[in-house]
Amino acid sequence: MDGRGGGPDPGRVDAGSDTDAPRVGIVVYGDLDSRSGGFLYDRRLADHLADRGWTVEVVSLPERSYRRSLLTNLAPGLVDRLERFDVVLEDAYCGPSLFLANRRVETPVVALVHYLRSAVVGESVGDRAVRAIERDYLRTADAYVFNSRPTREAVADLCGLEVVEWTEGTAGTSLPGVVAPPAGDRLGTAPALSGDRLTRDPFRVIAVGNVTPRKGIATLIRGLSRLDDGIDWRLRVVGDTDVAPDHVASLRALADRHGVADRVAFAGRVDDDALREELRSAHVLAVPSRYEPFGIVYLEGMAFGLPAIASANGGASDFVGDHNGALVPPGDAGAVANAIEPLARDRDRLRRSSEAARETFRTHPTWEETCDRVRRFLRGIVDGQTRSGSLETSGPH
Repeated sequence: MDGRGGGPDPGRVDAGSDTDAPRVGIVVYGDLDSRSGGFLYDRRLADHLADRGWTVEVVSLPERSYRRSLLTNLAPGLVDRLERFDVVLEDAYCGPSLFLANRRVETPVVALVHYLRSAVVGESVGDRAVRAIERDYLRTADAYVFNSRPTREAVADLCGLEVVEWTEGTAGTSLPGVVAPPAGDRLGTAPALSGDRLTRDPFRVIAVGNVTPRKGIATLIRGLSRLDDGIDWRLRVVGDTDVAPDHVASLRALADRHGVADRVAFAGRVDDDALREELRSAHVLAVPSRYEPFGIVYLEGMAFGLPAIASANGGASDFVGDHNGALVPPGDAGAVANAIEPLARDRDRLRRSSEAARETFRTHPTWEETCDRVRRFLRGIVDGQTRSGSLETSGPH
């Protein structure tokens, strides 16, 4: 277990600080300082709670293969470690390591749900086992923090739960869930597209993320290859190409087969300054993933005025629509082409979509607002939450 802060001087109460602040354990795999979306959320929340005087400790579990992670449930002392706190906040991605241990934990357990394995597995025997374990884990939680409404609905559907949306005053009367979306302001902002940035050719599409099959880059390349010959476009794929090198090789071969290899460039992983420049150089951000649990990358693009071509499978439907981009079904190259071509042809339409994207980002909750919502939710659980209530239908832990 790694200590993390403890916050400001306990003798001083700042504005917004909790008096008699609780002790919270945040359970994650590996290093909390990783850069991915879920870890960024966990880290922001840990810092927020510590800044408000909470005693925050990170319970770092070993990240192993899926089968070996199941053995973590049996690790000596795990249950005792979790019992040290007033409330335990578990990144639900750790579910395989916790679904048995949680049954013996008396401390209230809150599952922070960023990502569902069951959303991407098939119907093999092994896949059904993964789905069953995820369902069993989620049923051991006393309450939930969801990154989006679609994630909340997916959990309810998987587990047969009646999810009760939390508002101030409901803690202590039910076992609720709260939707608290991540912010997309990590990279800063730029104005909506205008002037030379709006009208210049070629039409520039950017995809951001580790280059893996789930991100749908093959679908994006197929979709772009269908655009009318009169549209001069370029695709920049920005993200780690070493995670799945065979897949990257297949994407290069795909672009070559479609005769667009000279229009597709793989930039690899870049630092934040370079990524900002990539976003400032683009017209549209497109990541038509098989599944995107939230899609913080879409918001980060919108902060730079980029309409988002986003996956319809996952949390992006909370903030992406026809006014600021498009939702496309996984694997549907035709839908990708139909979403991008009007924006490339009609720069006035592109400008309106860019302005709407920028407005979506402007009105989206900040990290401060999101973390404060979760803090108040956790405080309510500590102050009065019981282990019985209306959230789950299959019984408590």
